[in-house]
Amino acid sequence: MRLSGRLSAAIEILEDFERRRVPLKTAIADWSRNNRYAGAKDRAWISGLCLDALRKRNSLAAKMGDESPRALALGALRFLWAKPADEIADAAGEEPHGPGRLSHDETLALGDAEVFSSSPCGAEDVRAEECAVALARPHVAGDYPEWLAPQIERVFGDNVAAIMAAFAERADIDLRINTLKATPEKTLAALKTVKAETVPVLTAAARIAAPDPSEKAPGVTVIPAFNKGWVEVQDLGSQIAAAAAGDIKGAQVLDYCAGGGGKTLALAAMMENTGQLYAYDRDPRRLKPLYARAKRAGVRNLQIRSPAGGERLDDLAGKMDVVFVDAPCSGAGTWRRHPDTKWRLTEKQLQTRMNEQDQVLREAAGYVKPGGRMVWVTCSFLMEENEDRLAAFLRENSEYFQTPALDAIESSGLLTRAGRETLETCRTSGGAIRITPDKLRADGFFVATLERTG
Repeated sequence: MRLSGRLSAAIEILEDFERRRVPLKTAIADWSRNNRYAGAKDRAWISGLCLDALRKRNSLAAKMGDESPRALALGALRFLWAKPADEIADAAGEEPHGPGRLSHDETLALGDAEVFSSSPCGAEDVRAEECAVALARPHVAGDYPEWLAPQIERVFGDNVAAIMAAFAERADIDLRINTLKATPEKTLAALKTVKAETVPVLTAAARIAAPDPSEKAPGVTVIPAFNKGWVEVQDLGSQIAAAAAGDIKGAQVLDYCAGGGGKTLALAAMMENTGQLYAYDRDPRRLKPLYARAKRAGVRNLQIRSPAGGERLDDLAGKMDVVFVDAPCSGAGTWRRHPDTKWRLTEKQLQTRMNEQDQVLREAAGYVKPGGRMVWVTCSFLMEENEDRLAAFLRENSEYFQTPALDAIESSGLLTRAGRETLETCRTSGGAIRITPDKLRADGFFVATLERTG
């Protein structure tokens, strides 16, 4: 496909996303199904442009003076991908595949080559001042929904724009080395073909730098090391969260909201196939991938309890050394990878998640034995989903108290010295860890550890 056709496709997908409010991947899949002539490189390019347009939706709209899907796609090409304005103009006006000739306002917004490098708002016209004023607003500079501004500013204060800008960047491909199958050294040697490197935070973490947005990501799941079970695709923040379970070799551990099992497998590796690990999720459909994933990873101490088979957890009540709770949440921490979700989130949905979190906390607490621990994790940085929920729980459950999460992570044996120094900067006043991409190039996670009195 030529640039004109790719640009038109991206605009069409963004329009569909706006119209139906479906996940972006659904809009992309539907477009691909109806346009089978598009090759893999075309789809990667189109997907990359759509994702970048949504990552920086507010700031692009300010620069373009227009928040339409067309403006976002054009702006992403110019301001994020640095395509020359004349090349964009030629592609837009090319018939029959282009989206239509640029308007006068679009031409001014996209600017020319001479002023592009000196002005963040394109050409130095009268709207440049309006653009600069808009970009001074934190929710525009940080590219997050305006209705969430009070909640986000509550967390990050004066640093909100800079931190949230990191949530609008493209994400690396993070990997967890499965020490049940291979050593880090052996696995890293096998990952040279995808240019993976160690991450000096955890001993079993590796990373592939974020590819160019117009290029297809490396095919990690097709390399021999993946199929042998030596490696899993898992964000660094998620790996750190799993490490908060601490030293769990020989322990009785319940992963209460296991989902697809990413953290379950990380817990299994930490346990070295000793003790007993239970995986449960109220939605049995989410558990389905875990059966094959556990087999490939060489996990032998796992029991999957699925509601689909009528399997319950009654026999585990009050007996678990560790209950790991990866709670349902808004997913705000994953906005780098799933930027469409920040524009689809509503106040009602956030409140629903908070209610679910309260319920999950109450339920999970019943499985912790006296002297045992509970690990609370969300892929959200919002205090409403974390500190507030824990405070409410602790008010009603005096037998629980919060402990330093960093100490638990260190006791796992996975944390490097450099990793501890970095995580020290992520501590909250209550002893939890709030991970953000400006510090670790990882997704946003909140990790807290609680202990039940003996």
